[in-house]
Amino acid sequence: MNAKSKSTLKKMKKIMRVRNYSEQTIDSYCGYVCKFIGSFDDDPYHISIMDAKIYLQNYEYTSVSQQNQIINSVRFFYKEIIGSKLKTLNITRPRKEHNLPQIIDKIELKSKILAIENKKHKAILALAFSTGMRVSEVINLKIKNIDSKRMLILVKNGKGRKDRYVPFSNVVLEILRDYFREYQPEEYLFNGQFRLQYSTASCNKIVKKYIRPTAHFHQIRHSAATSLLENGTDVRVIQKFLGHKNVKTTEIYTHVSVNVLGNIKLAI
Repeated sequence: MNAKSKSTLKKMKKIMRVRNYSEQTIDSYCGYVCKFIGSFDDDPYHISIMDAKIYLQNYEYTSVSQQNQIINSVRFFYKEIIGSKLKTLNITRPRKEHNLPQIIDKIELKSKILAIENKKHKAILALAFSTGMRVSEVINLKIKNIDSKRMLILVKNGKGRKDRYVPFSNVVLEILRDYFREYQPEEYLFNGQFRLQYSTASCNKIVKKYIRPTAHFHQIRHSAATSLLENGTDVRVIQKFLGHKNVKTTEIYTHVSVNVLGNIKLAI
């Protein structure tokens, strides 16, 4: 990548930080724009609208969400860096997928987590299942934001840059204390081998190792939400618990809850 392209991406990162985008979104957008710029020999400021349109139309997307994110990345690049609103870039947005969340049976999940011998891995997965925290929220959790007196965790800068409190259980507290005594983490609750923070990739690896080879970390969050619903927790409370902006996002769990479906009185 030439110096011009590097300075362009540096400028884009700076603008996104000023706009209070999350670091995850910044990395994602800049990664896609870096790939976009690298596909052309021209100066980033001289890549035409038509070239952008052809690039986006011919990109081999892996999912609808990825397609939306790449389109958003390129649009941001043109609007905020190039100074064009891309009014002539009429890219058809894909229809949103409406897939139900894939959950793991709560009894199976709890049993497998409690059987883990590695104290760090056990603490990570127990915390995630108890609180429904996102993987980014788990790895960004600082020790100072755990209030063991009130049994609350302050989740700082969650999705949408919003803070929220989540409760946690005595069982999880003991698991965390057991982990802390052995690992003595600094600043962040979960340190990596060579860095202060554990990584998203490592979190997903331990899910596959201890839970299921096909599972991923977000399924633990889905499973936690469904478990709360089946235990009788009001959907509005679950909304606040998970940090959802809209209750409709939370209501999707009513479609996978065994209790909710089991209480339906069929016509025949």
